[in-house]
Amino acid sequence: MSEVEPILIRSDQGGVATLTLNRPAARNALSVALMSELEKALAAIAADPSVKAVVLAANGPAFCAGHDLKEMRSLSTAQQVSAVFDLCSRVMKAIVRLPQPVIAKVHAMATAAGCQLVASCDLAYAAETAKFATPGVNIGLFCSTPMVALSRAVGRKQAMEMLLSGVPVDAVTAQAWGLVNRAVAPQALDGAVAEMAGLIAAKSSYTVKVGKEAFYRQLEMGLDDAYAHASKVMTENMLAQDAAEGIDAFLEKRPPVWRGC
Repeated sequence: MSEVEPILIRSDQGGVATLTLNRPAARNALSVALMSELEKALAAIAADPSVKAVVLAANGPAFCAGHDLKEMRSLSTAQQVSAVFDLCSRVMKAIVRLPQPVIAKVHAMATAAGCQLVASCDLAYAAETAKFATPGVNIGLFCSTPMVALSRAVGRKQAMEMLLSGVPVDAVTAQAWGLVNRAVAPQALDGAVAEMAGLIAAKSSYTVKVGKEAFYRQLEMGLDDAYAHASKVMTENMLAQDAAEGIDAFLEKRPPVWRGC
């Protein structure tokens, strides 16, 4: 009997953990099982100091087709449906709150909650052939939860165009709108993601952690509160060992040796 393929694959190399969605026959739809595996994997990575950056990838013809609609249609109560959306929301928030930066490597179509997944990541790189859509409106189910991440990644008019029309946008448009950092030739995608992940992994993990957390917190604040919070964070950062080491290394013209604190 052949072994059952895992629905989520983790591989680690050079301080970079890659999480690969592996339901290719289902276009990597976010079943309860897959989201549960993602939630567990993210929790493990958050507690793993050896991981400096995370890449979120996928196998098969699509990056992610959103929620598993067959599974969703099998649910009969509001409590069951709510539990699925709550789990999805926890996964998306776990990505944002993860100490390590998360890079989406989008090789193909990302729709609905799959588009939400991309928008939730800190960085995203896409093959020029990839497309993005929030097509729930086409089947009578507005993409309300994907809207949360999408509206924080692109402008309001662009988000509403995607949400109201359901029409896919190509990767070049997604780059112009701010949904992805860069659209590249399909054959260049692996290299572009690996280069960025390597750059991040070479930094002080402490500095990256406090910087990522501060970035998202200040976004939700007014201008005065944002500057007050950023000043507090930067003061604490300035007094950390890695900042002292980084400044000394710069002045002494040598590579820094990070301690992660």
